[in-house]
Amino acid sequence: MSSSDELFMLRALELAALGRGNVSPNPLVGCVIVHERKIIGEGYHQKYGQAHAEVNAINAVKDESLLKDSTAYVTLEPCAHWGKTPPCANLLVEKGLNKVVIAAVDSNPLVGGKGIKILKNSGIEVIKGVLEKEARILNKRFFTQIEKKRPYVVLKWAQTADGFVAKSDYSSKWISNASSRQLVHKWRTEEDGILVGKNTARFDDPALNVREWVGKNPIRMVIDSKLELPNSLKLFDRTIPTICFNTQKSEKFENLEYVKLSQGFEVSELLEELINRNIQSLIVEGGSYLHSKFIEAELWDEARVFTSQNKFGTGISAPALNQISSEIYPIQNDLLHIYYHV
Repeated sequence: MSSSDELFMLRALELAALGRGNVSPNPLVGCVIVHERKIIGEGYHQKYGQAHAEVNAINAVKDESLLKDSTAYVTLEPCAHWGKTPPCANLLVEKGLNKVVIAAVDSNPLVGGKGIKILKNSGIEVIKGVLEKEARILNKRFFTQIEKKRPYVVLKWAQTADGFVAKSDYSSKWISNASSRQLVHKWRTEEDGILVGKNTARFDDPALNVREWVGKNPIRMVIDSKLELPNSLKLFDRTIPTICFNTQKSEKFENLEYVKLSQGFEVSELLEELINRNIQSLIVEGGSYLHSKFIEAELWDEARVFTSQNKFGTGISAPALNQISSEIYPIQNDLLHIYYHV
């Protein structure tokens, strides 16, 4: 591995990140084609069901005769199976590239080394593991789905300086500032699903859509075990796909589905239902009781916690993570703490 390998792979990772929010349940993939240390084509997987990164990169090469003396830098092992598109490993062989540099091996059983095998069997030199850590972080949602058989779970809440997420009557608007709330809308575009508990739905009446950023709405989800929430809530306006998890019934309407789970169901059962629906990532936005259930079950990957300068004195306490934050960012007069589950 050379410094130039890392440089070109960094560019491929930059490209891959451009697909965030648009390719799930596929992974984020970027590809750079290099001829004599010069980039002659680059591309990324832009939208689920459309062309993969390798296809877009090769299509960007103006002189295809150069491909036979070129190297492809790919952030994830080229696919070896037919899905919505043909296998990318076969395409690289067909185009005659003489070298492929890969960041991370695909742990999907449909690929899992098979793409590398196709390349090597065709005489193509393969180097793997270049910026592997960075590539796995970029695709943390994909790898969690494949390896842990559950969605990547992000917990998000805002708390006061004295550690409360709401007042005793459940009112909380607004703890964080406008910039923090806009950032939350950006985050929503990056996840497949968004979940709240019954009390958050009832007292906050959130729309759980994307209004302050450009991007897709996540699938809205609410837990209402005994179906006690009124139909007048924004969550039930049927403007975007919504799931109500409960213990009473399963029923489906346009943009609204009731999904029956077992009595006294645990978080693990809910996550199993989501992974069966190919929901790769989930942002949990409240309330404190629901967050605590995920924390107690140790079924979370990341927590994003805004702390404002406001104080309530008394109220509903914020969940306890019992670990030190890994990253801290000022968002105007708020502090954003990022935690990664250890």
